[in-house]
Amino acid sequence: MKKTVLVMHGPNLGRLGLRRPELYGAMTLPELNGLIKKRAAELGLAVRTFQANGEGELIDWLEKNHARARGLLINPAAYTHYSYALRDAVEACGLPAAEVHLTDISKREPFRRISVIKPVCLRQFKGKGELSYIEALEFLAGYIKRQPGETA
Repeated sequence: MKKTVLVMHGPNLGRLGLRRPELYGAMTLPELNGLIKKRAAELGLAVRTFQANGEGELIDWLEKNHARARGLLINPAAYTHYSYALRDAVEACGLPAAEVHLTDISKREPFRRISVIKPVCLRQFKGKGELSYIEALEFLAGYIKRQPGETA
């Protein structure tokens, strides 16, 4: 059985390809999820994807699914900057996590430069569009493989 990585997309990411494509790119969320799933398969991983605009929906999904997964790739979107509830859920799930952003949040508006999620993640990937997701997935695959008792 393949190891599973959860891929969680926060608010407004369901509008990828339509919302400010000059900033976030032309790729839609289904296309992005397809790209992630393809690369995951090449890495010997399975992925479960989820997108929600509501903070509670994201937390509920994480609580329901974390026990069947080996890692978490999260783009908290706007919740990055102030959702301590989501931060606590990521920490509580105990999964190795990578935070992802399509844009480089460190070069955006001052309020976007702070992540309350980053401290509970192993690493943050940002500023490379959909490649940020791929780099994060590759990082998690390597991390999972290096864990004691893991083989692939």
